[in-house]
Amino acid sequence: MTSPSPSEGPDRSGCAEQAGRTEGPDRAGHADRSGHADRPERPERGERKAPRRAVDASRRTRQPTEVRRRLIVEAAVPLIAERGTAAVGVREVAAAAGVSVGTVTYHFESVQEVLSEAMVLHIERYYAALSEAAAQATSGAEGLRLLIDALFTDDTDRHWRMWFDYWNAGERDQTFARGQAERYETWHAEIQALVERGRDEGDFRCDDPADFALRFSALADGLALRRLRQVPTLSVADARRHLRRFVDAELRG
Repeated sequence: MTSPSPSEGPDRSGCAEQAGRTEGPDRAGHADRSGHADRPERPERGERKAPRRAVDASRRTRQPTEVRRRLIVEAAVPLIAERGTAAVGVREVAAAAGVSVGTVTYHFESVQEVLSEAMVLHIERYYAALSEAAAQATSGAEGLRLLIDALFTDDTDRHWRMWFDYWNAGERDQTFARGQAERYETWHAEIQALVERGRDEGDFRCDDPADFALRFSALADGLALRRLRQVPTLSVADARRHLRRFVDAELRG
């Protein structure tokens, strides 16, 4: 038998090319007929992959400074409630906020600044709820009564514990002292406004509402401290009763 001539026999290069089209994965990475997943095309020998380019700095998403500061401050609030300001450092704040220590020190001059802002945030939220309740009252007298009820509840011990911790911290750091002074000024103004409203409505008699506000807040602080120490025992109902008697004696007597 004679061997087939090149014109009669199959083209070996053509068969291989055809087989590659029908059975193997194509250069686009499609699956073959057997259903097996394709393997990505390997670069030819000597051919290098193009290096992955870094994202342009202008296209990166960065949170605004005020947002980052707020996140760090928010994370510090439960730390203070749990441990107190003296036991919270920059590493604990950074871990709670999910950021690096460098991020905290970049946005704040000191950990005391973080803790002070965290305390102010908590206090503002607490008193904002009180102010809203008082503002919706039908009279100044009712507003002051609602304020007393809100100052002492079964859930306010946590607030008072943080408040006195903040108070003590003010003796060590001026950042805390300034924040507390500002909070007292606002708090006194709110009490004074309720007394003036009640006086204008004919329910109260008071020659110096600002002085009354000072003494009212001092009594509230003292009762709150006694409530936390429980020596002697002081219930929520008794704390409210003492404040109401003070209001009656000062403004209705």
